[in-house]
Amino acid sequence: MIGEKQSHRRSNRFIKKEFQFKFIVKFCLLLLVGVLISTSLLLLFSQDSLTSSFAQSRLVIKSTGLAILPSVIYTNLIILGFMTLLTIIFTLFISHKIAGPLFRFEKELTDIGEGDLTRKVILRKNDQITEMAKCLNNMTAGLHEKVLAIQVELGNILKSASMQDTPKEIIERLEHLHQEIGGNFKI
Repeated sequence: MIGEKQSHRRSNRFIKKEFQFKFIVKFCLLLLVGVLISTSLLLLFSQDSLTSSFAQSRLVIKSTGLAILPSVIYTNLIILGFMTLLTIIFTLFISHKIAGPLFRFEKELTDIGEGDLTRKVILRKNDQITEMAKCLNNMTAGLHEKVLAIQVELGNILKSASMQDTPKEIIERLEHLHQEIGGNFKI
């Protein structure tokens, strides 16, 4: 169960790489749009002012926007690169912390949905959804007990029917039902 000392290593097999990649790309595109908007606004608001500077021992007077444009572009590229790196690190950390357990949870639910009632969701001790995993494990254990009880009772009815004068068609249907339960559920 969840309280067992079995822990899971953080591993890439529990993470959907497509999720990580899409999140990073969307965030970086959003950041790029922000950089472009801030640069455009800076140029727009500084368009009506002039700046003087010395270039090759000459006094040069330029529009402030054109004078500071190279510095703004370099600054924005550095910030964009730094934020992209932080986004990648943050996404990898968060996806391992949140999406990893959710991905394991999804995998276990798929197996349970396919009839494997012996599965238990085992998460790391400090994962966010351990209470939900406990509830799922309790539900699966209850289903396991109920399906097992039905299968045992069906086996008893089948034995009893075989000993009596029960029509062959009913016995065949009971056997088929017994096999269906055994084939559809891992108990």
